[in-house]
Amino acid sequence: MQVISKIGRQKNNPERYNIYLNDTYAFAVDESTLIKFGLTKGKVLEQFDIDEITYEDEIAKAFNRALNFLAYQMRSEFEVKKKLLAAGFGEAVVLEAIRKLEKLGFLNDETYSKALLETKKKTAKKGPRAIKQDLIKKGIDKETQNKVLDSFSHTEQLNIAMELAQKVVRANQNKTPIQIKQKIQDVLLRKGYSFSIANEILDQINLEREDDDWYEMIELQGEKLWKKYATKLTGNDLRMKTKQALYQKGFPIEIIDCFLDEKETEENG
Repeated sequence: MQVISKIGRQKNNPERYNIYLNDTYAFAVDESTLIKFGLTKGKVLEQFDIDEITYEDEIAKAFNRALNFLAYQMRSEFEVKKKLLAAGFGEAVVLEAIRKLEKLGFLNDETYSKALLETKKKTAKKGPRAIKQDLIKKGIDKETQNKVLDSFSHTEQLNIAMELAQKVVRANQNKTPIQIKQKIQDVLLRKGYSFSIANEILDQINLEREDDDWYEMIELQGEKLWKKYATKLTGNDLRMKTKQALYQKGFPIEIIDCFLDEKETEENG
């Protein structure tokens, strides 16, 4: 027969208690476990009682560890489970702790996913495809993913994508419309927006250039290309290679010919 002979509060952790059976230290329990099982001095414990108490205390420890983990920021169930398993808690104990966290509202994958969606939209300007990958990494199930991503409206996607596109335009004033459009498309696709969203944005962006703008741009880009090809080519081959490269970058033929005529005059003069 095992009888609780002493219950002592731990000095370093006042929420945990040392349990002594027959004047010998047996195990420690959380305060919640102490209360749940009504552990008091003189209480008789069978071995199955002790097993149940220690199992419940493991759950309490896992629960408290998870609360500390969640105190810094919201987490997904997958993240909490991974953290607890890494801390050495058993699978069954972890699942019980997670159920308790969910029941008390400390853990909710849908709420977490909605918060992650808002954060990624506002801070990283991410689109649905990129956010979906973030949700997958956090272990969010497909049904919750779809439910949350459905709240990311088409209009909102366009507004955020337009912000990104305008930023690209401002940073690339020395580029041709074709070059800027390609950069906009690359940025939007990389950020997780669809081709259809990218195309809608490109249709709305005004990238018209005045003649003075074209001449200024071709002076910068044309000069670099001319020097690059002049190391291997001369004469008509140099002209055609530079012309082809400039045309691919979106420069009008008449602007290209004017620039090349000037370059050849310089070279021959």
